[in-house]
Amino acid sequence: MNRLSRKHWIFTLSGLLSIFVLFAWLGGCKTEESATSGTTATVRPESTGPGNKVEGDTIPIGIIASLSGSEKPWGEESVRGAQLAVDEFNAEGGLNGKQVVLLVEDTGGQPEQGKSATERLITEKKVIAVLGEVASGVTAPSAQVAQEKGVPIVSIGSTRVDITDIGNMVFRVCYTDDFQGAMMAKFAYEDLGLRRVAILTDRKLPYSVGLSEMFREYFTRLGGKIVTEEFYEKGQTDFKAQLTNIKAANPDGLFCSGYFTEIGPIARQRKEVGLNVPMFGGDGWDSRELLQAGGEGIIGGYYSNHYSNLEDRLEVKAFVSKYKAKYGEEPANAMSALGYDAAGVVLDALKRAKSLDSRALRDAIAETKNFPGVSGTITIGPDGNAQKPGLVLEAKLVNGKPAWVPFKRYEWFDPGLKKKA
Repeated sequence: MNRLSRKHWIFTLSGLLSIFVLFAWLGGCKTEESATSGTTATVRPESTGPGNKVEGDTIPIGIIASLSGSEKPWGEESVRGAQLAVDEFNAEGGLNGKQVVLLVEDTGGQPEQGKSATERLITEKKVIAVLGEVASGVTAPSAQVAQEKGVPIVSIGSTRVDITDIGNMVFRVCYTDDFQGAMMAKFAYEDLGLRRVAILTDRKLPYSVGLSEMFREYFTRLGGKIVTEEFYEKGQTDFKAQLTNIKAANPDGLFCSGYFTEIGPIARQRKEVGLNVPMFGGDGWDSRELLQAGGEGIIGGYYSNHYSNLEDRLEVKAFVSKYKAKYGEEPANAMSALGYDAAGVVLDALKRAKSLDSRALRDAIAETKNFPGVSGTITIGPDGNAQKPGLVLEAKLVNGKPAWVPFKRYEWFDPGLKKKA
């Protein structure tokens, strides 16, 4: 080898080494910068699944929902909302002459049933996208299936923080518990003026455990103190021991992160033990039944939600009108609006997708910006989460009847708690 060749070889080797170092550095990066929030977000695992393609005269989209079991009120409303959005899309001509067909599977509110329902929709019915579920515990295994198969899934109401970390096929249109917990902490500290709050958590419910943690961290960051935390388990009906312990800690507020099924008895028994402090919680309270189950104990209570039929926004008024025209009554809870928005985001992406298949649809969903949802304007962040506002509702007597009334709306903000759930 002559001198010129040796120099050329050394130059080439140096260049290759530089390229190798560059790629090694890039491969080691675990975060990326959000274009919309300016915050960092973890790079999500990429799916290698093939997904499905539209091959017939219709476009199949699936939805998983609790049509039986204790969460049936949420599941039914989510399907109603999604079907309304699909009907509107088809009435406007569909896409290139093709109509969308919404295929429904019951999860029974059970994780394994939700996983099987998702597998059926993807492998047997060949849907190109899945909507749902409402409960985080059901969405998590369903999202694992969608990620593996390469089919996008858009959760309707699962707020647990780590759901979208499963991979790049997973999205949601609801806010997350880090935002919700921080929003209620701000509300308690700034609007209610609370400084000594007690927490009551359902230890068997991942949603409740995560939401309590988010609330605790943000409330103490603001300067408040958590004087005690008590626990119960889903299905329990007697909470007097926990409430008596909480009363002994002398709090000035009570944060309850569980589902409405237990919050009603808790509200009644709170009054019975003389714990006369403001009671508030998360979107798991969203149910008409809670107003009756909680009796006088729920009046003066607050919870965070995604939407209210009583909001003055034009999007809400139009949605409620269309919903009543189709179903003969007003939406029973916020899951109808979120189901409508989840379907709306997918159908909007369908029109922008470069081809009628799961992977192209996934890319279009990820590019969603400022979608005008009923539950608020939705932008999908690089972490697959919806950046959108939240709403605090108050239980009041209106014309002698208990009702949830909009109290305050919070615009989306990054609380910086995301990766601690």
